[in-house]
Amino acid sequence: MFEILKVKSLFKQYYVKQIEDLLDTLPLVLKDDDFIIIDQKVFDLFNPDLGAIEGHKHLIIEASEEKKSYLGIQPILSELIEQGFKKNHRLVAIGGGITQDITSFCASILYRGVDWVFFPTTLLAQCDSCIGSKTSINFGEYKNQLGNFYPPSEILIWDKFLETLSEQEIRSGLGEMMHFFFIGGEGDFTIINDQYDSVISGKSTLSPLIKRSLEIKRTLAEIDEFDQKERRIFNYGHSFGHAIESMTLFKIQHGIAVSIGMDIANYISMKLGLLDSTVYEKMHSLLIKNRKKEELSLIDPKELINFLRKDKKNVDGSVRVILTKGFQEMFVHSIDDHEKLSILIQDYFKSK
Repeated sequence: MFEILKVKSLFKQYYVKQIEDLLDTLPLVLKDDDFIIIDQKVFDLFNPDLGAIEGHKHLIIEASEEKKSYLGIQPILSELIEQGFKKNHRLVAIGGGITQDITSFCASILYRGVDWVFFPTTLLAQCDSCIGSKTSINFGEYKNQLGNFYPPSEILIWDKFLETLSEQEIRSGLGEMMHFFFIGGEGDFTIINDQYDSVISGKSTLSPLIKRSLEIKRTLAEIDEFDQKERRIFNYGHSFGHAIESMTLFKIQHGIAVSIGMDIANYISMKLGLLDSTVYEKMHSLLIKNRKKEELSLIDPKELINFLRKDKKNVDGSVRVILTKGFQEMFVHSIDDHEKLSILIQDYFKSK
């Protein structure tokens, strides 16, 4: 087990560590009173490596968007309290972003806050959501409407979790990773552009890309942990992406929706004269690799604007999105003319 990243939070300083073997590491990390929340799929796939959890209280959950909701977490909180979980005990999450959100949100509100530890098992969780302190759950059909900021005490990354992921899950992680690499600058874009095909084919290791993705995120997360100013550019692709997830009932995975959202944001930026067409095409050529035709066909462009209007980042009647002037030049832009925005979105889909 070795440290790969240190993150400074206003809550506390915490670390991302790489582990060599889950079976050997769990007994070293787990404490007697820890309560483990683990994704059912992870439990089934890695049962032989999870022997140490049998001696601890644990809850196996279905990691679904329905479970990650205001109503979905209530049975989990009830279970924790009924099982005698106390203020000085820890929650341990083993799973992807949904398990993380469920655990972190519960940890943040239970007894006004308890410690928690995270073993991220998906690429998206390892390259992005594991740091940055955000917790989010859904409310009704709308994604991530409730949440706060509450970082883990420790994050432990194991490469072998990624070996069981489907191509769709890898693409979802890469989509999230892309938005950091575009924000990082043209040099970072070149890195992920050059390695994309070999990652998809399984011929390239993800560890260096994961570390670089976390480094880019850490830079602004430490400056603006509560997402008030500089960090807002990390919503690049996300307003459109979250709307796409909601309107398709999450049939399009998060990172894939974000990569489509980035392409829409870039297209609008180009049409508004903010982004040079040659730079747009350069970005577009990578982004279109990360989606499939059948995924795009699930999106109704006329309905997309209705879901965008409900985004939690909007102010008054304006739709707030992140647009771009090119690599490393993302910025918050408010659009008051919803009809014009709707026309631009429809034009984007007609062009594809």
